[in-house]
Amino acid sequence: MKQQFIFSFITGLIFFTGCSQVSTQKPKQNINPEITATEILDHIKYLSDDKLEGRFPGSKGSEDAAEYIVNHFKTRGIEPAGSDGFFQSFDFITGIDYDGENHLVINDTWYKKGIDYIPLEFSSSTAIESEVVFSGYGFSIDDSVQWNDYDNSDVEGKWILVFRGGPDSDSPHSDFAKHTPLRKKAMLARDNKAAGILFVNQAGDDELIPLKHSPNSTAIGISVLHISRSIADELVDGRLETLQKELDENLKPNSFSITEMVNAEVSLKKEIIEVPNILGMIPGTDPVLKNEFIIIGAHFDHLGYGGSGSGSLAPDTAAIHNGADDNASGTAGILELAEKLSFNKNLLKRSVILMAYNAEEEGLLGSKFFVNNPTVDLSSVAVMINMDMIGRMSDDKVTIGGTGTSPEFETLLNDVNEKNGIQLKMSPEGYGPSDHASFYVNDVPVLFFFTGTHENYHKPSDDWEHINAEGEKQIVDLVYDLTIKLSRLDKKPVFTEAGPKEPNQTRRSFKVTFGVIPSYGSQVEGMEIDGAKKEGPAGKAGMKKGDVIIEIGGKEIKNIYDYMYRLGELKPGEEVEVKIKRGEELLTLKVNL
Repeated sequence: MKQQFIFSFITGLIFFTGCSQVSTQKPKQNINPEITATEILDHIKYLSDDKLEGRFPGSKGSEDAAEYIVNHFKTRGIEPAGSDGFFQSFDFITGIDYDGENHLVINDTWYKKGIDYIPLEFSSSTAIESEVVFSGYGFSIDDSVQWNDYDNSDVEGKWILVFRGGPDSDSPHSDFAKHTPLRKKAMLARDNKAAGILFVNQAGDDELIPLKHSPNSTAIGISVLHISRSIADELVDGRLETLQKELDENLKPNSFSITEMVNAEVSLKKEIIEVPNILGMIPGTDPVLKNEFIIIGAHFDHLGYGGSGSGSLAPDTAAIHNGADDNASGTAGILELAEKLSFNKNLLKRSVILMAYNAEEEGLLGSKFFVNNPTVDLSSVAVMINMDMIGRMSDDKVTIGGTGTSPEFETLLNDVNEKNGIQLKMSPEGYGPSDHASFYVNDVPVLFFFTGTHENYHKPSDDWEHINAEGEKQIVDLVYDLTIKLSRLDKKPVFTEAGPKEPNQTRRSFKVTFGVIPSYGSQVEGMEIDGAKKEGPAGKAGMKKGDVIIEIGGKEIKNIYDYMYRLGELKPGEEVEVKIKRGEELLTLKVNL
């Protein structure tokens, strides 16, 4: 489950401890049309085995998991529904690396890449030779604090040398905290027409930031280097520590020109592979209704070996994150439903598409790719049912999100639950922390089955021993009964908007909102949107899905980070000019906040 979106669906946890040793062999694919706890646990044991190494997209373990799912579909008579058999492949960025010439030269001294300096992953690939301006902490603040390192200094076309952090180090309660992100400092340098920025650590730390790709990252438009303290100290004639002390004590800017010329070239490239979603279909029997679809989905990827920036809640530990609950449990549910629904396909009037999504943990990338490149007409999808983390039922309870996305849902759920006897905790909001969000923002009714977070979430300890297989069986039985019921309705469920189409965090963080849905994972230059709320400021201004915001208030937007920082500068009641790209067309809109 995508960590950054988790905000509302919290239920209890249960520890279900098994006693048998895990088999590293694939479980025998015996065809049993019934949903059983034993088979659920067998699937989870295989998918969360150490040999699959956490199922990170593109890894051997991910390929093994995909093969396992496809083989299960094939042997159960599931028809392929992807763009290439059972597969629907899409580009996935696995990392970033050097490409061509990278160098740093000062006074004829050639410095060593990765030892003396390193480009940051959001640096643009450029070559610059220019003098340097020392620009303190690189601030431009005019709110609770007054501090502008660009006042009375000309940085146009030059390098600027800037300390990381702020005067009170890394205190999260500091007035400077929201101004210290490296991307924000680089954006301000770009706003002031600097050609590049040289970051240096504060005293007591000389470790360089590793070159590592982060999600939603695109080049910022200028060169960005992290240099050692010894290089920075030479540039300021041995006064680096003194300069920091003066800034921290005086709490005011101290910018000045440096006569040294810095010659640097940065050349970086994204490492891109193709990874698959897996799609299978059971055709409906009704000559008309078979052209409508019930999509049942679950993501099969997880965090691999974890580590910093992975979403792991044990980021200092490099260990296999098996993801038994997240989301081998949901994938096991898909496999068991495929078997039983196929065996009873004569009961289905509408067609059922079973999907195993990839790269959910990286930003719902697989499901987003599907809704933007659907293999069936998206308007023909009656409902999307998502199962993510359904393996830790406690006290016979399950949370179901999205119950407000169609007026029929609560009644349908209560009806089919009569023989199951589960306690249903219904949540009406359609947006949530998993793949159903990709469908909800495209006006598809959604239901999200979830048994809650727990102390093993996004940690190496999320293992099969904690799974409540009997509890999961109850949930999958409920989904089966619900699917049969939905497939036989005379009319498909009517979509109703239930809550915002953006994360809670976005709505809480700023004084204003545009009311747009950022296209997480987009690699276009600017901030692509997946949609705009009709009654929101951007929607009223005419913005719509697919638009790319490239400028707000005369200031460039290169990526989602720029957009967030610009949003933080705006105030309610303002009217701001926004430039967008719509295909090949450039438009200027006026947005009233």
